Amino acid sequence: MTPPGPEEHWDVVVVGGGPAGSAAALAARRSGASVLVLDRAEFPRDKVCGDAVAPEALDVLTGLGVDPAGLVEGHPPVPRLSLRSPGGATVDRATHRPSYVVPRAVLDGRLLAAARAAGARFRRHTVRTVATDPDGVTVDGTVRAGVLVGADGAESVVRRALGLGSNRDDRLAVAIRGYAPELPGQAGTQVLVTTEQRWPAYAWSFPLGDGRANVGYGELVSGGATRALLVEGLHRLLPGVAPGPLRAHRLPLSTGRPRLPGGRVLLAGDAASLVNPLTGEGIFYAVLSGALAGAAAEAGPAAGAIYRAAVRRRLSGHLRSARLASELSRWPAVMDATFRAASARQRVFDDVVALGLADGRLTGRTLAAAVRGLAAGGR
Repeated sequence: MTPPGPEEHWDVVVVGGGPAGSAAALAARRSGASVLVLDRAEFPRDKVCGDAVAPEALDVLTGLGVDPAGLVEGHPPVPRLSLRSPGGATVDRATHRPSYVVPRAVLDGRLLAAARAAGARFRRHTVRTVATDPDGVTVDGTVRAGVLVGADGAESVVRRALGLGSNRDDRLAVAIRGYAPELPGQAGTQVLVTTEQRWPAYAWSFPLGDGRANVGYGELVSGGATRALLVEGLHRLLPGVAPGPLRAHRLPLSTGRPRLPGGRVLLAGDAASLVNPLTGEGIFYAVLSGALAGAAAEAGPAAGAIYRAAVRRRLSGHLRSARLASELSRWPAVMDATFRAASARQRVFDDVVALGLADGRLTGRTLAAAVRGLAAGGR
């Protein structure tokens, strides 16, 4: 691996070449900035994830000039979502718009290629130190940036350099993921199964369109999760599933996100603890926050303040809703009532999906339906 040469100067340096980093690079290039993306891995590379891409994430990327058809090529739309609540209430409906399931080795490689085609440079390099001063940011003592975007994931080096610690265990999830044959009759349907045992926890099976599915199981770190318990949970909720090698990853939930810093260093995606606390979804948050960070980067020393305001305008209402819904969901009876309501009414189902997979709100319609369901369940 060749280290960066001395005295390099870039308008924007992005640490991390995943969806958040590529979106930041694409957005920064639209303003004409010189952009360098650094990542410790060579692309394409695998990334532990559920691989589900919501249509709203593709909308953000379309706004950055990326052809969504090219990103999902070879992976058919997945138009249905099946949910099972902790108490066994089920709902299986068509979503308002289909999602896609694209392995991160494919998706991330295509996104980074799009950023490079737009003029961003990429270098394989493991970042170890970040130092700020009034005039810029220095990476590993050799690369200077007007603005640095930390998009380097849950174990972010950039976040640690800012003095921001990890999420508390009750604001941090852990999941395992592997690939297995689709469940019988699953074609075209994403499956999420929850359980009262070790709640809150859930398993998933997301079809790739080639007879295989991304399967996994996750729960909060504060519940004492071990690899053995994660594997047991996967097989308990998806009996008969036979995945290949299982890999684990941590998910810093948005309920534990830090205040975004001001100045010349920005955090996006998992590095900013932008992971949906209800579903563990992170790709939509990643591309949206990356796009906002890249757009703010042209402001130099004011970039942090501008980015923080942009995230607040775009996501604050949704993040408050997600936090409240996450707290309410700790009572399995609430989840049961909500799923029953979603089964009965398409609009409630659409609200639930938007809250869990994109930037939807906890609507009065959904709250009222859940309350009615709770009342009916108590009779």
